[in-house]
Amino acid sequence: MKLLALDSSGMVASVAVLEDEVLLAEYTVNYKKTHSQTLLPMLDAASGMLELDLKTLDAIAVAAGPGSFTGLRIGCATAKGLGLALDKPLISVPTLEALAYNLYDTEGLICPLMDARRNQVYTGIYAFEQHKLKVVENQKAIAVAEMIEKLNERKTPVTFLGDGVPVYREQLEKGMRVPFSFAPAHLNRQRASAVAALAAEYWKQGKTESAREHRPEYLRMSQAERERMERERKKACL
Repeated sequence: MKLLALDSSGMVASVAVLEDEVLLAEYTVNYKKTHSQTLLPMLDAASGMLELDLKTLDAIAVAAGPGSFTGLRIGCATAKGLGLALDKPLISVPTLEALAYNLYDTEGLICPLMDARRNQVYTGIYAFEQHKLKVVENQKAIAVAEMIEKLNERKTPVTFLGDGVPVYREQLEKGMRVPFSFAPAHLNRQRASAVAALAAEYWKQGKTESAREHRPEYLRMSQAERERMERERKKACL
């Protein structure tokens, strides 16, 4: 079984190829360029290095959200385009589950934090039981203070990771009343290899979809959509 995995849900752009249980390649960049500039060239470079014929893929895995609206659209469009062109199924992997999967078999709770602006984070709570990822609380957009309170109530050690950590680190350090730690640099951001590894588990469970069916999971409206609704609300009140 051979998978191509893509993650452009945050600042990181990442591409990986997994064959059976072997990670053949991973190309990850966390820099200022937009994903529209990086994702396809990265895919091209990885495929060239592996002499990979994309027609030999069994499926295409993609980090499906939440995350950056633009990044998710680019990842979605790339995965859908490849799926349609190659007639391959897609495997939709929740971004935060893939982030948690970076910390395979970590003890205690795992709490990925992605900065959602406006003092909110995209987050969920995860744990490993018998070497399997368990969703303790589903991914959501939530205020940082509320997330801290939820974790304190569980009275279990927590490991944090994600681009929300440096943004809210001071608030976490002040608010957490249970033992906590932060994942190291090589594990604390999105990685397509984690998307691929988790997608391989989904593949075994038959969790695939057609390219036409795939939709990103935004969890909340974009700023443009919120502003449009506010304008329409004001017009209705006139």
